[in-house]
Formats: sequence, structure tokens, C-alpha cells
Amino acid sequence: MKGKVYLVGAGPGDPELLTLKALRLLRSAEAVLHDDLVAPEILQLIPSNAQIHNVGKRCGKKKILQGEINYLMVALASSGLRVVRLKGGDPLIFGRAGEEIETLRRNNIPFEIVPGVTSAMGAAAAAQIPLTHRRASSALVLITAHQASEKDAAEKDAWSKFVASGATLVIYMPGQNYSDIAKRLTAAGLAGATPCAVISRATTRHQRTHRTTVLDLHRSPQLAAPTLLVVGEVVRMTDPAVLVDGFAVPDVARANDGLRPSALFKTFLSQAPRLGTDKEPVA
Repeated sequence: MKGKVYLVGAGPGDPELLTLKALRLLRSAEAVLHDDLVAPEILQLIPSNAQIHNVGKRCGKKKILQGEINYLMVALASSGLRVVRLKGGDPLIFGRAGEEIETLRRNNIPFEIVPGVTSAMGAAAAAQIPLTHRRASSALVLITAHQASEKDAAEKDAWSKFVASGATLVIYMPGQNYSDIAKRLTAAGLAGATPCAVISRATTRHQRTHRTTVLDLHRSPQLAAPTLLVVGEVVRMTDPAVLVDGFAVPDVARANDGLRPSALFKTFLSQAPRLGTDKEPVA
């Protein structure tokens, strides 16, 4: 009797960002194949009698080939086990889930995908960066730095299109060669004054965030992996002064001894129906 494989997103690091379904599946797993970037606190949720296999690949160093991971998933599920393939972030974003899905289908192995908080969202939330903002960016692009170096003309054209769109760019796996990334961004037409942020070990107690600009990106410190690079005007929103200057809200509490009777909000409420295209979509 065949078992089943669950492709589960472990989120960016904080165990409390696991979905309830991911937690339930981990606690009932009979075999777990996990990435290197899955937090130790999350691995502790796996039953002590379950098989645990570290199948991580990071920083260009491969402990195991993707084909071997695929074989292991099929073998464990074929023996009747409930298998959790645990991936950092979301399994469908830069997690090679597509290749694993193809293998499972080809071998008639039942499987299910359980989404997780992707690293881009977790890092941005932890650093208090709104990835979209109606006054700064209405689009979001997720790309990887290491793939950019493998596709010359086509990739340069793609980066130029991303920059021209005004989208916020979140660059996964930027490595430590920020000088090369800065050159690519500049060549694509991005202004040197464009703000960016390097976020290391997002959502964990070791998190560090470094704010800079494209022009000074090459001077960024060598922060511990995993890191993400957020590029775009939305990064300015992390500065309290920008929020005060550009998005100030009347201090009704000070004017009214801390009380907020409904009459004070009539002006705001009366404007709501006229928001029209200024309203942001709910994600």
C-alpha cells in the first residue's frame, strides 16, 4: 500500500509562522526530508520515531542531488509511509517543487502541497517593509541572483523590464557579491539613489537588517545566510521620519485627552466612499 507525500512550507524561520496544517502534518509524519534552512525549533516538532533526512542544498554545496531526493521520496512513500518534504519558505517559490511534483506524478505517488509563508513576505514583515504601496510600487517581482549570471542577454532584458515597471524587487539568494548585483541593477536603468535592504535570517532571533542604496550596495556587510535583498522605493517606509512626513495622521488623542468619540472620525468616514481607485486590493 502506497503512502503519501506532503510538500510542506516551513516558513522563513519563526516556528510560530507555521500553518496549523503544517504543524499537524509534522507531528504525524513517519518520514521527513528537510532543507538545511528549516529552523531547528521546527525540526523539534517531528516525532522521535520518524525517519529524518537532511536533504539540504545551499550556497552551491550539494549534500545530495535532486534526483536522489526524488528517489528517496518515492521509495519512502512506496513503502507506505506518510512523508513530509519540508521546505523553507513556501514550497512553490524557488523550492524545486515542480521537479518533485513531476516525479511523484510519474510514479503515481499521492501528494499534497501545503503552502507556507514565503521568505520574501516573512522578511519584509519582520523588517517592516510594505512590498507594495499605492504611492511607491504596485507590483512585486521575486527573482534569484545566481540564475541571473547564467542567462546573459535574455536575463539582462528581463531585469530591464522589471526595473522599468517600477516594481519592488526581492532578490533571493543574493550571495555576498553585492557589487555584481548593483551593476546589474544600474545597467537595467535603476537609479543609484534607489533604497534597498539586506535582510539576514529573517524572523529569527538572529535577524539583522542593513539599509543602503544601489550606489552603496557594494559596501554592505557580509551578513549571515540566508539573506534576501529588497530593492525599491518601499524600503524608505522603514524610516519613521518618512512616515511622519508623508503619511501623517492627526493626533486626535492629544487634542481630546485620550478620548476618541465617534464624532472625531466623521471626516475620515465621510471620505471613504470617495476613495475609488485609491483603494488598495486585499491580498
